[in-house]
Amino acid sequence: MAGILIIAHAPFATALRDCISHIYGGLPARIGVIDVSPDCDPAKMVSFANAEIERLREENGALVLTDMFGATPANIAGRLASLPDVRVLCGVNLPMLVRAVCYRATPLDILVDKALAGATKGVHAIGPATPAPVAPASGSGDCLPALPPETVAGDCLPALPPEADLTQKAGSPGL
Repeated sequence: MAGILIIAHAPFATALRDCISHIYGGLPARIGVIDVSPDCDPAKMVSFANAEIERLREENGALVLTDMFGATPANIAGRLASLPDVRVLCGVNLPMLVRAVCYRATPLDILVDKALAGATKGVHAIGPATPAPVAPASGSGDCLPALPPETVAGDCLPALPPEADLTQKAGSPGL
């Protein structure tokens, strides 16, 4: 399984990790975070990021997710891109992270493709004039968190008891 390191503007990295812990009912192993504060020393952060990659790296490598291209967290993450078996993706969002956790046992290049697909497929306009997203075909292996568990066969989200199901059903009032 690939280790995952999230490097983002404080407190975004920690918030994403906390969301994953909430979704999975506990924090999966080998997920690390670095919250970059406005007053950080970038050189020290790069050193810390290198140490974190060594701690988190698994047999198929490590995936680094960062928030915004060109910003300090992405510049720190970019320094890790030259390491063997490390890939860096910018523009992290929760669907990207869920997909990354879901597919981390796959080869690193497939993991990257799945994470990028999760990021883009997770962005939708919501409103009365917006058509509902089409659910993937049964057995597609997608693990989009917004779909009810019965919609997708083989998803990798933990089963939730009915009273804990927070997905919005068609026709139900918004949260």
